[in-house]
Amino acid sequence: FEGAKIMLNKGLSNHFQVSHTINMSNTAPSGYRFGATYVGTKQYSPTEAFPVLLGDIDPSGNLNANVIHQFTPHLRCKFASQVQDSKMVATQLTTDYRGSDFTASLTVANPSVFTNSGVIVGQYLQSITPSIALGAELAYQFGPNVPGRQIAIVSGVGRYSSGNSVWSGTVGHSGLHLCYYQKASEQLQVGVEVETSLRMQESVATLAYQIDLPKADLIFRGAVDSNWHISGVLEKRLQPLPFTLALSGRMNHVKNNFRLGCGLMIG
Repeated sequence: FEGAKIMLNKGLSNHFQVSHTINMSNTAPSGYRFGATYVGTKQYSPTEAFPVLLGDIDPSGNLNANVIHQFTPHLRCKFASQVQDSKMVATQLTTDYRGSDFTASLTVANPSVFTNSGVIVGQYLQSITPSIALGAELAYQFGPNVPGRQIAIVSGVGRYSSGNSVWSGTVGHSGLHLCYYQKASEQLQVGVEVETSLRMQESVATLAYQIDLPKADLIFRGAVDSNWHISGVLEKRLQPLPFTLALSGRMNHVKNNFRLGCGLMIG
């Protein structure tokens, strides 16, 4: 983030929490936002409970809302919507099904019966061995603003995991996307991403890392890419007070651009 941010979180019960956020920035809308989170009582694991309702709204009525619910141990749905200037500008419904050795997902975004437009994305991933999984993705978009009124893109996906490291990749007509993640220790995590666009004839590589220092109540996340964007976020828990100080910075040496953000989270 850029600028200044103050966030106050208040738990009203074991299931309900509210937040108050004041943001001041030149790159994002500034002002006050009220948020609320509700977590239900239906549990399928010790760390997850459903349904989950998340939302935030500003004084102008601009709203972001999310609903997540797990109907069975294998079936989970998520609905997200965004309202701006009294108009629903974005909607998305995602359904995930997790089998014993496969996962399947279907996403429908911005469907409209009035303009006959929308986006549909289907994904399927099958475990071949305990370490290797292969699958495919189909993205279909239709509408009056789409060339030929409809377009479909098919991609192949793969994942290889070994110990604390994971390789994953996507290859299709539009390009190539490769990722590598390594948990080097309890304090250090590293990731590398390479994205190639065949249409734009360009590639971007990104190196990211996260350092956790529990004894110092400190977390640092940083990233650098081949376009010389350097970014980092530092979060420091100010014990024994219920405060968390966040410092964010982003720099581009080539464009001589620098942004700095400072935030304070209470609760």
